[in-house]
Amino acid sequence: MSNKERIILILLASLNFTHILDFMIMMPLGNFLMPHFNISAQAFSVVVAAYTFSAGTVGFTAAFFVDRFDRKKVLLFGYSGFLLGTLACALAPTYGLLLAARILAGGFGGLIGAQVLSIVADLIPYERRATAMGFIMAAFSMASVVGVPFALYLAGHINWHAPFFFVVAMGAVLMPLLLRYIPKMDGHLKAAKDNRVHPIEMIKSIAADKNQLLALSLTSTMMMGHFLIIPFLNPFMEFNMGFSAKTQTPMVYFVGGFLTLFTSPIIGRISDKTGKFKVFSTMLLAGLLPVVFITNMPHVPFALVLCVTGFWFVVSSGRAIPAQAMVSNVVPPQKRGSFMSFGTSIQQMFVGLSSLLAGMIVVKTPDNTIHNYNITGYLSIAILLGCLVIGYLLNRAMVIIQSPIKQANL
Repeated sequence: MSNKERIILILLASLNFTHILDFMIMMPLGNFLMPHFNISAQAFSVVVAAYTFSAGTVGFTAAFFVDRFDRKKVLLFGYSGFLLGTLACALAPTYGLLLAARILAGGFGGLIGAQVLSIVADLIPYERRATAMGFIMAAFSMASVVGVPFALYLAGHINWHAPFFFVVAMGAVLMPLLLRYIPKMDGHLKAAKDNRVHPIEMIKSIAADKNQLLALSLTSTMMMGHFLIIPFLNPFMEFNMGFSAKTQTPMVYFVGGFLTLFTSPIIGRISDKTGKFKVFSTMLLAGLLPVVFITNMPHVPFALVLCVTGFWFVVSSGRAIPAQAMVSNVVPPQKRGSFMSFGTSIQQMFVGLSSLLAGMIVVKTPDNTIHNYNITGYLSIAILLGCLVIGYLLNRAMVIIQSPIKQANL
């Protein structure tokens, strides 16, 4: 890998880090925002869901026209708007303005992820692309290991505005570097005179393909089952269990993210060797007991909590790795980009839906105690078991299709 490629990948990974951190930090800030704005659990779930619904809507819409523009220009446009939206979050004096700011940040954020992956695919040859993608994807674990704990530290020791200012400050440093080092990305414009994808045709194609519908259902239910738990994890641990939001709960994200940095590559290699569905089903089933523990948490030492939540992060990430590999194989390469963009938008919608659903179930009392959190756990388990059935059906269908060419690792 050349120095130029390394610089570009570092910058794109850093951009991805700020983007993911802005999304992730909102959920554990619930124990700061609900008392500050004097809002209910339902109102908090709406402000969490607003970002993902906005990102999903814009990302889905952009999938049909974004290839008609220079990728660098689209990326910088989206990132600029995202930073302005995040700055508005930091400055929001009322709940209504915070909600509007999250919609703005999410809308522009919906342009970022697909552009980062498209730029990597355009710049890095196929034989080295998996390594480059892995480098970019490491931003998620780094956001868990470094970003979320540090952002929660800022919120606990300064105020809830500080994490958003932190993201904006990082983006302000990155912007001139992106302008300088990311090259013009218009090669795809020269390759075809018309890059338009007709929305109706794409939707008809997906609706007519059972395997594509199964793939979308798999990733959507998997995300929904996971994110039913996340929005009220931090408030539950502080207000119900008495753990400190300044020193203890940030460690949940640090330990979980740290472990996944090491386990994710190992789980990926095992999936390729022993079978993707086998690893997916093992990781999914292994993650059910931690959900029961977390949402019905007894009064136990915090060290045990870290062990259980750390294991939960590992298996949750572990089931996503083989699942994404299975999903990526349901369409031919020439259609994969549009399908994956569409799938990402659907996932974001389901993340938002899970937050709204959790908000409808969970109740916050005047003393901020959280009730009915255990019900979100039971619902999460039911959805994940349904996800297991969908994964089995998809794997069986793909094995039948691919058997002539001996693709037994699906």
